[in-house]
Amino acid sequence: MEVPPFPRPESPKAALALQRALAKRVVLSGSLEGKRLLAALDASHKRGKPLVAVALLYHLEKGPLFVGQARVPEEALFPYVPGLLSFREAPAYLEALKTLPEAPEVLLVDGQGIAHPRGLGIASHLGVHLDLPSVGVAKSLLFGRPEGPLPQEAGSAVRLLAPDGRPLGYAYRSRTGVKPLYVSPGHRVGLEEALAFVRRLPTRFRLPEPLRLAHIEAGRALAALD
Repeated sequence: MEVPPFPRPESPKAALALQRALAKRVVLSGSLEGKRLLAALDASHKRGKPLVAVALLYHLEKGPLFVGQARVPEEALFPYVPGLLSFREAPAYLEALKTLPEAPEVLLVDGQGIAHPRGLGIASHLGVHLDLPSVGVAKSLLFGRPEGPLPQEAGSAVRLLAPDGRPLGYAYRSRTGVKPLYVSPGHRVGLEEALAFVRRLPTRFRLPEPLRLAHIEAGRALAALD
């Protein structure tokens, strides 16, 4: 897969300016109906070790096809700054995506889409950079609040709202009784369409299966560095 170079800001201040500019390019419309080939992205890192990123190529009818992987030395990572995580992790994801034998139709990212203080979580950042539809599925809430209580039943969802009332995505119960996930569109997909896509994904446990497998692969790759 061909990947354009990723600009590395010289400072957190420069990263904030770039983040705000890129957020204006996010497109919050589009359907993922008919999309079958996705790349599930997850990363793992431990102090003193390289950051390991995994891009798992997954076909919704055939299952996992290929696992791409990349490592970025800790000293080469952008500093950890809350809200600027994409500048730290995106270069590794892009290197992992380069190893895929074909380009995915959709990016499914462990992280936020527009449910971010400046509207550009890592799923949005990668989607804009690659001009690919992208969806963020986060295990914890970063920004916004659920519109109301989330029922315990599998498949339940309530809107996630910004402080000014703008919809950002959904709190989503993937399995009965498990903790919610936070689904938000990244780029080139609408809010309801992003949720509909995640609901279509095979889900045996809390995480949709493509992300669960990518998470396992990232953990294995990091453990292999010990």
